[in-house]
Amino acid sequence: MIQHEQGNGPQPLLQPGRLGDLQLPSRVVMAPLTRARVAGADLAPGDLHAAYYAQRATAGLIVTEGTWVSEQAIGFPGVPGVYSEPQVTAWRRVTSVVHALGGRIVAQLWHTGAHSHPDHRRGERPAGPSAINPGETSPTPAGPRPTITPREMTLADVETVVSDYGAAARQARRAGFDGVEVAANGTYLISQFLNPRLNRRADQYGACRHRLLLEIVDVVTAAWDGRRAGVRLSPYWAAADRSRADRGRGGYPYPADEQTLADYDVLVAELSERPLAYLHLRGRAPAAPGAAPDLDAVARYRKLFAGPMIANHGFGRDSGNAVVGAGIADAVSFGRLFVANPDLVSRFALDQSLAASDRGTHYRGGARGYTDYPAWAPSEASR
Repeated sequence: MIQHEQGNGPQPLLQPGRLGDLQLPSRVVMAPLTRARVAGADLAPGDLHAAYYAQRATAGLIVTEGTWVSEQAIGFPGVPGVYSEPQVTAWRRVTSVVHALGGRIVAQLWHTGAHSHPDHRRGERPAGPSAINPGETSPTPAGPRPTITPREMTLADVETVVSDYGAAARQARRAGFDGVEVAANGTYLISQFLNPRLNRRADQYGACRHRLLLEIVDVVTAAWDGRRAGVRLSPYWAAADRSRADRGRGGYPYPADEQTLADYDVLVAELSERPLAYLHLRGRAPAAPGAAPDLDAVARYRKLFAGPMIANHGFGRDSGNAVVGAGIADAVSFGRLFVANPDLVSRFALDQSLAASDRGTHYRGGARGYTDYPAWAPSEASR
């Protein structure tokens, strides 16, 4: 366990670490951030993406924005994929520049399932575990659209999804990534299968709601030598986490109740038996803006997962040092802070103030609000 030295001593976040076979120069991880900057129809990252990730290459590890594992996975405009040859070629440029700057980067693999919309699918209904509307809002090129009742996936559909994840993991390796992360958080396909309110199947994927994720983990880890695949979970996802557009629509199917947490207890123990590099846990939302994160929420799953753990959700410099220093997590991921602070590791090291991001450009704006945030520099007065 790393001890947190007070004053000007070493910060636990800034100590080297290891996640499976990923050696990190620090425990400051850049969380996956959807930024919707892809412009081309081929959904390949471009020059902006290369510049954006290069600016943040000092992170101990970068987890990319969610990337589509197939065309059927799409459910958000402007998001890149990792399933086609043009996408692999484009991502290779991104990973090359990150590596040239000494960084490490893994691709997050994403499928929206029933959270998608016919506008993304040439008019066809999206598919989910059961024919139950998740009651979300799907961002489409024409604007937000309420989700609809999906068609229930056939066994052949499920088999295809598992195969798509395995293929995407192999494509990510060809693209030069250091590993991959399976996005099993939020309100998307894998979480829909884990959810008893949305998964009412009468087959083996209903009898064991964990089965889809475990099969995906098996094919994804098989694509890599050693432990280079992680999983991101959000057991505490609740109504408070939904978007403004979704709030007020009743019957939210993701309560973070004790039964849900108990189901995740079993799942995390099962994942602990797989050759994973890490578990990336999105914890409980802080009680109020600026409040300290709930470390007990992270500690609950630390006891059940034998491998390294990344803690996420509401952490800052001090709380990140505290959770790593106490041995509750091996690393901490920061999302919002990395948007406006590409040099976040240096700012933590120098105890400098942090810039605030422009929320209006989080999902739009080209270079504005994406690659135009400056690194910290001392003022003339301090010089």
